[in-house]
Amino acid sequence: MLDLRLLRSDPDRVKAALAKRGDDTLSAAVEEVLVQDDTRRRAIGEVEELKGKRNEVSRRIGALKRTGEDAEELILEMRRVGESIGDLDAVVAGADERMREILLGIPNIPHEEVPPGGEENNILVREWGEKPSFSFEPRPHWELGEELGILDLPRGAKISGSGFPLLKGRGARLQRGLIDYMLDLHTTQNGYQELRIPYLVTPETMMGTGQLPKFAEESYVTQRDGLWLIPTAEVPVTNLHRDEILDGSDLPLKLTAYSPCFRREAGAAGKDTRGLLRVHQFDKVELVRYETPERSREALEELTGEAEGVLQSLGLTYRVLLLAAGDLGASSAMTYDLEVWAPGVGKWLEVSSCSVFTDYQARRANLRFRSAPGAKPEFVHTLNGSALALPRLLVALLECYQEEGGSVALPERLHPYLGFSRLEP
Repeated sequence: MLDLRLLRSDPDRVKAALAKRGDDTLSAAVEEVLVQDDTRRRAIGEVEELKGKRNEVSRRIGALKRTGEDAEELILEMRRVGESIGDLDAVVAGADERMREILLGIPNIPHEEVPPGGEENNILVREWGEKPSFSFEPRPHWELGEELGILDLPRGAKISGSGFPLLKGRGARLQRGLIDYMLDLHTTQNGYQELRIPYLVTPETMMGTGQLPKFAEESYVTQRDGLWLIPTAEVPVTNLHRDEILDGSDLPLKLTAYSPCFRREAGAAGKDTRGLLRVHQFDKVELVRYETPERSREALEELTGEAEGVLQSLGLTYRVLLLAAGDLGASSAMTYDLEVWAPGVGKWLEVSSCSVFTDYQARRANLRFRSAPGAKPEFVHTLNGSALALPRLLVALLECYQEEGGSVALPERLHPYLGFSRLEP
């Protein structure tokens, strides 16, 4: 959520920054917030005047009663004043509600380094590694997985419908080994504290990170209890200290968690749906940081480097993209996407988005800290990144390390986590 004081003091700057996202409705939304804010402040001013008048007249009524004089006219006048105060209080409440509704729908201001425009304006920042070469035509993962006996898409669809893959045998073991490997890497080398989190959360928790109200149609919700299945571990982890004031010495706070992720992705029908490329349930290891405002931009580079470190350790070719403003998530101020090369499908596949949200999520979730004892509370800056998301990581491993006969020679770093080094048909 944007700072209302910033909208009041420099609305043109806010509108110019939001214009980089390419959404023509945002300028009007800012104007409506300011109109509602003016209505609210005027009503509050009138209420204060009326309350001052009521206090003054109440003293006069008391004085008249003590002398036995008639105060009925003043009493009637005060009743009318009370009714006017009630009406104005309703105006204030209505303006507050409308302002919050609009503010919840206005995305974050892009960082000054973020280019304007849509996906076509994303900037290639760097590439790592060389695309693998083969003496044969590389096969897609769905063919490899079926032949290896580790992927059963038809039975997954039979159980739950399309978009719910089923891994079995060594495929399930490989996925579990990857999760354990990434968690160990981030906790032992990168200084993160591991959490085991709930997978169902309240609407307030979804609101805190920006999933609600914007992405309600892309999320799963339980009708009976009104709890939401998490689309990413970012949601419960970022909300861990919601409505709390942390000590400045606690920052940076670095947290990691594994979770399954559930996404309806209602608008993505028919796009990259074959095999494991786009699914409704997938596993992911997430990194979340609470940082001071001064360090958050630097922390984004660190976080991105930690996600890159996983890919490098597995010998996978990848590239880093700086997303243009129109391709940013609504809560993000700046995002790097990590895309891994998958030769079987001949595509770059996103396996991580690393983002800094400045104080946008913190305002929604009321996440604050004191820089020193007795100091005024400030909003933290939040960051998160996938490190990494499955199953596209699994896709890249199968397709990059495949051999002509259909076997897959897995990276050495994974061997201790798997108990095997190869997948054989």
